[in-house]
Amino acid sequence: MRILIVDDEPSMHDSYRRCFAPVDTSGAEALSGMAAELFGDDAPTAPCNDDSETVQFDAVHCMQGLDAVAEVEAAIAQGSPFAVAFIDVRMPPGIDGKETATRIRALDPNINLVIVTGFSDFSPIEISKAAGPADKIFYIAKPFEIAEVVQTATALGHRWRLDRDLAAAMARLHEQSAELAANESKALHLATHDSLTEAPNRLAFVKALTDKVRGGGMFATAMVDLDRFKLVNDTLGHLAGDELIRAICGILHANVPEGAIVARLGGDEFGVLFDTAGEQAAVMACDRIVASCATSFRILGHSVQGAASVGVVVVSGDEGRDPVDVMRRADLALNDAKKSGRGVVRAFDETMDESVRFRRRIESGLGQAIEQGELSLAYQPIVAGHDLEVVGFEALLRWNTEEFGPISPALFIPIAEESNLIHDLGDWVLDEALKVLPDWPGQYVSVNFSPRQFRRQNFVAYVMERVQRAGIAPSRVQIEITETAIFDNAERAADTLYKLRQMGFRIALDDFGTGYSSLYNIRKFALDCLKIEKSFIDGMGRERESAAIVQSIVHLGKALGLGVVAEGVETEAQVQALRLAGCSHLQGYYFSRPVPADQAKVMANERFIGGEDDLDGDEFAIQAGNGTEG
Repeated sequence: MRILIVDDEPSMHDSYRRCFAPVDTSGAEALSGMAAELFGDDAPTAPCNDDSETVQFDAVHCMQGLDAVAEVEAAIAQGSPFAVAFIDVRMPPGIDGKETATRIRALDPNINLVIVTGFSDFSPIEISKAAGPADKIFYIAKPFEIAEVVQTATALGHRWRLDRDLAAAMARLHEQSAELAANESKALHLATHDSLTEAPNRLAFVKALTDKVRGGGMFATAMVDLDRFKLVNDTLGHLAGDELIRAICGILHANVPEGAIVARLGGDEFGVLFDTAGEQAAVMACDRIVASCATSFRILGHSVQGAASVGVVVVSGDEGRDPVDVMRRADLALNDAKKSGRGVVRAFDETMDESVRFRRRIESGLGQAIEQGELSLAYQPIVAGHDLEVVGFEALLRWNTEEFGPISPALFIPIAEESNLIHDLGDWVLDEALKVLPDWPGQYVSVNFSPRQFRRQNFVAYVMERVQRAGIAPSRVQIEITETAIFDNAERAADTLYKLRQMGFRIALDDFGTGYSSLYNIRKFALDCLKIEKSFIDGMGRERESAAIVQSIVHLGKALGLGVVAEGVETEAQVQALRLAGCSHLQGYYFSRPVPADQAKVMANERFIGGEDDLDGDEFAIQAGNGTEG
């Protein structure tokens, strides 16, 4: 333990040398008592260092304050700082003890200072203000007892060591937090940007489009597709195709209206989002895009003639359109441009949308679906990753009509979301899902709630009242919501989720990885688990980006103490990879398709799907083969 002695009297240095001369350890208990008196019950029980119970002091003696300041500076540079400094107040002709303490503190904020004096020109308050903090300055009056000095040095030395250990632990924690934040930022970038062009991808484009729809004002959404791109791939190879994609992306960025967003949506298709004064202005802007793409490119030593077709739809934010519907209309306009001979721009009009009348008929039939008994629920098991135990089921809505047959939820749920029908459907789904729980031995049911349902007035009371009326414990109900639902109004969502968790409900964040969650926001919300969107699971075997995103989400879930559910698991290779990654729960066709309530009851009572041996090569006991989940 290194200590510093600063005093202008040689006799005092002799006294300090006697204090810190080697002694036996019989006084250990007395030193412990002194440490407890100085620092409370948390002080060490006996003076000790890393190797023995006796503290060995390495004392450096200085006659003047400036010499002491130099010793402190040198000790820091050598990586062997002092733990304690004993400083006399009056040391003529040099700087006094107050100035010495102030300069030492400026060099080393961690050192403990002991002011030793029989008479001082300065009060303790004055010294503390100059060389504080006060909890690192102590006082001993002259003449002093040997035991008093030794006990003070021992206790302060232990405290100095503990402070250093705590600082090191905090530094390690800060490094881990920074690493986690960096991983989150990297995963977010991978999830929202195209790896070939570094442009925003489809997810980012949909998010920007959603913001535009909600923000009001008039804007245009254009879909740009390269003409005869397949010919380039087939004749010059995919590397040439990639180069052409990058070149076109650069052309688009240089020729779109100011402030526009250019995204690669996939393949040779790009999306452009920009403000406009009207349809005519939007078409003129797209004409410039088509003209800029109609140029010759030098690709891997070959001359390639570029060309593009564009479909555009102009939307007023006041219309409140669904972003997916806006993109669909732009796609319809693009298809019309392709049919018109390519290299042209087409603006959307209602005659292109043959499905509009169909949607209206769907909306009309949806209002009568409950009364006519056309709705049903299917249940897909959620299994624990380590032993394949069925821990819960996700309730999935199905609609089978006499006129059109089965209709996909992907079609009728957005239609219901646009009207108040979503609340009637939601009430029916929750009530039906609660009815099956008494038949299960303990599993939970996971129910999806749309953003509009989640924003419903008194949502918490509404859910709780229905669960209580069914006689079901809230812990057996998992509420699934998307990032869109909670980030529309983060403060209100955080309060709602906190109340639901307080009442015992489970909370799952669905389709995680497709939105714009930040680490701060995820920590802010009361969640039980994250559900990885199935497109990432499907891409694990083909794309490094998808595998990296899955790994990042699993690590993020572990760091935050959340479960992670992988959706869309369809192959044994995916099961193995997800288990190795540490994914806590799995769900998908590999285990079971969504099944009726009676089959779900059988699976719930059997509890396990397959076993550990099945993962070594055999098929699971319940398996439905490949396919796409509904």
